Amino acid sequence: MWVTIGSAAIAFRLFSAVLAFLINVLLPDYQPEQFKGMWGAASPFWDTFTRYDSGWYYQIARNGYAFVVGGPSVGVGKPGKIAYFPVYPFLMRSVGRLFGRAPSDVILGGIFVSWAAFVLGMIALYYLARLDLSRPHARRAVLLAAVFPFAFFYGVVYSESTYLAFAVASFYCFRTRHWLLGGVSGGLAAATRPNGVLIVPALAWIAWRSAETNARDRTMALLGLALVAGGLGAYSFYVYRLSGNPFEWAASIQRWGYYPGGAPWLALLRLVRVLATHPYAYLAGERLAPYDTLNGLAALLFVIATPFVWRRLGAPYGLFMLANLWLPLSSGQYEGLGRYCAVMFPFFIWAATIRSRVIFTCAVVCSAMLYTLCLTLFTKIHPLF
Repeated sequence: MWVTIGSAAIAFRLFSAVLAFLINVLLPDYQPEQFKGMWGAASPFWDTFTRYDSGWYYQIARNGYAFVVGGPSVGVGKPGKIAYFPVYPFLMRSVGRLFGRAPSDVILGGIFVSWAAFVLGMIALYYLARLDLSRPHARRAVLLAAVFPFAFFYGVVYSESTYLAFAVASFYCFRTRHWLLGGVSGGLAAATRPNGVLIVPALAWIAWRSAETNARDRTMALLGLALVAGGLGAYSFYVYRLSGNPFEWAASIQRWGYYPGGAPWLALLRLVRVLATHPYAYLAGERLAPYDTLNGLAALLFVIATPFVWRRLGAPYGLFMLANLWLPLSSGQYEGLGRYCAVMFPFFIWAATIRSRVIFTCAVVCSAMLYTLCLTLFTKIHPLF
């Protein structure tokens, strides 16, 4: 089965790449791209992989981290680079060196890592879903995850697919009591993105309920949890050596206007209210309204689904959803909500349990249509990131 899923995942990535190429050729750019792509000049095929944050990952993979207080807006010393965690750019650089030492080889390395992680993530998701679902329903979970409207991020130079692969692998290993392997996978997930460590409460619940009563198994479970937290700890220690503040990565995020800790429901209530009262004026009159709506409605769907995920799959899956929804929503921002939802794999496992074939088919078709829309917006440099 893993061969079938892996082959289908590669085929889907190829299809998406060709689709993005056609979009790039046929439609005009919404705005100029700041990052000049892997060849330093326009390329209708390769530029589709290198939009927005791809430039940050490229800079880190190419030049490493550096910290200069009040540093330049671009370049090696920009303080905000620290907000991008190291696992993905490290893999990007390492794989890129297999292709060569040119700047374009770094981008090739990033594409390879993203695609390989997507394949591994889909395979891991299938086997995780099989712990609770039948084979057909586990395949459904993989399909839903692949065609989710914001799942196009899995195929570009972003860290989403890498995080997904490590997070799902960690869940699977903890549920099957492979504590150390799960700890290493979870630690890598925690060092892949700032909210990666939020996997700890879910894994702790699994360890508490699943560890055998003997001292050895409980000790191994605790060690696995320590390894997960160690992913964030190791990066924070590195940041401390670099900047003098172990949480400079969080301070960098705040400098960009993200202040987590507010009421997480306010942003969604604000969006629902404006869409219910004057949707046309909002969508047609505000530049960011269409993108905020796509991001916000994705988050709203996941918020509504969370109690059902908890009831059907258990507390660890519900805790994972709650933690990863709370953090971005508490900042009051809509930006990025769609791709944050894309890696919340419990939703897709739960959605795969829908009994009605008609409802499931409609969900897949609608999701695939929105996938094409979101891929188009991202490819043509609309502010959907």
